[in-house]
Amino acid sequence: MAVSGAVTLVILVVLGVATYTVVAAALGSSDQSAFTAYTSRHLISQPSATGPETSELGGEGANVFEIDVTPAGVVRAPRGQTLPVGLPDQASLKAAAASKTGTDERSFTAPDGTPYYIMSVQAVGPSPGTWLIQFVQNRSADARLLLTLFWILLGGGAVALLAALLAGYLYAGRALVPIRASMQRRQSALQRQREFAANASHELRTPLTVIGASVEDLKRNRRSKVEDVGEALGDIDAEVRHMTALVEDMLLLARTDSGVVQVERVPLDMGDIAVEAASKLTALGQERGVKVVMDPLPAPVSGDPLRIRQLVTILVDNAIRHSQASTTVTVWVRPEAGGALLQVDDQGPGVRPEDLPRLFERFWRADNAPAGGTGLGLAIAKWIVDQHGGTIGAFNRPEGGASFWARLPNVPVRGETVDDVPWTAATVAGAPDESGAADESSAADESSAPDEPEGASGPGMLGGPERSAGSQSIARRP
Repeated sequence: MAVSGAVTLVILVVLGVATYTVVAAALGSSDQSAFTAYTSRHLISQPSATGPETSELGGEGANVFEIDVTPAGVVRAPRGQTLPVGLPDQASLKAAAASKTGTDERSFTAPDGTPYYIMSVQAVGPSPGTWLIQFVQNRSADARLLLTLFWILLGGGAVALLAALLAGYLYAGRALVPIRASMQRRQSALQRQREFAANASHELRTPLTVIGASVEDLKRNRRSKVEDVGEALGDIDAEVRHMTALVEDMLLLARTDSGVVQVERVPLDMGDIAVEAASKLTALGQERGVKVVMDPLPAPVSGDPLRIRQLVTILVDNAIRHSQASTTVTVWVRPEAGGALLQVDDQGPGVRPEDLPRLFERFWRADNAPAGGTGLGLAIAKWIVDQHGGTIGAFNRPEGGASFWARLPNVPVRGETVDDVPWTAATVAGAPDESGAADESSAADESSAPDEPEGASGPGMLGGPERSAGSQSIARRP
């Protein structure tokens, strides 16, 4: 921008100087033409005994007047006029009297600063001797005009320069937006890569340390029976499983960043997917004394069954790990206008308010997080939801515990219309069962879900009668 500003300044200066020079030359030429015409006309006649004529107010002799000087040196001003201070110019008169041509022309500035152009010539007058005539042209109007033009050019040039600089700044700012965005994306990608490598190294260090210590223990007891070193083998097995899960999650995130992993779009029922995924975690819940309860309703969405199943698994597994014994994890699925809502509630300690904005960051784990996690599950869950065009979040329940929710849209698959979707939110409650009667239990379950309490930060607090995976009832259209 500095270079363009300098170029603009040079252009303005050149144009200003050229304009001033041309105008000054035009004014000088016009004045000189008028002066020459006036003097030529008056030199034909002799000086008058009564004095020169008064100066003309317009025409070819505008601002030009005549001063006669007798051979005795008497100065005769135009009739009825008083000569300005400094006139006639004695130096010009002397030069004309001494000149062989009898003429002298020069510019003259009076003591009061008024500019004049004068021409002194020898002439024959009404009395014997050499008369001198001094023609005087007042050029103060030209000087004022040129001064005004100078300030106009200076001020206009300054305004034009500032306007050009401002326009260049704004244009350059807009032109640099995509470049800056690209640089920011690159910097962000490099930063994520550094953080990813640093966090991965940190996460892999602990299991590798445990495996190394267990191997050293086996070396020291290489002659012992297997049952005597079973604890070391168990540690190795547990850490290998942990490392396997961590590496798989890291590989998935790396592939997602590179754009290799793509999600497919097929019509599916969110309720069926949730039941299938959550039922596989009931054994994990029983080991920890946590009851997994599912309360789904038919909720059509279009998405990738494998990824949505992975989403449910991540959220339910996270809820189980953060729940104490003798508590319940509830999985809700509800149809919404244009999509479906998945919500997983636990009765654990909840999430600290300052930790809520960081829940879905890679490798981030709260200080009170249970051992065994990789810190990548919720980041993968967010990626799955983002790829489906949905939203995900979490909030603390007023009665205790945390709720993680995900909203997925029901976008028609290519070649499918809205009428082709097997279930819609409008037909879920009251859909006929096999006997032809409306399934009142589904309608009751849906209507029993209260609205979100005032002050909750999530998308909606779902509630209602709890139903286990083995006793659920989902209304479907035949």
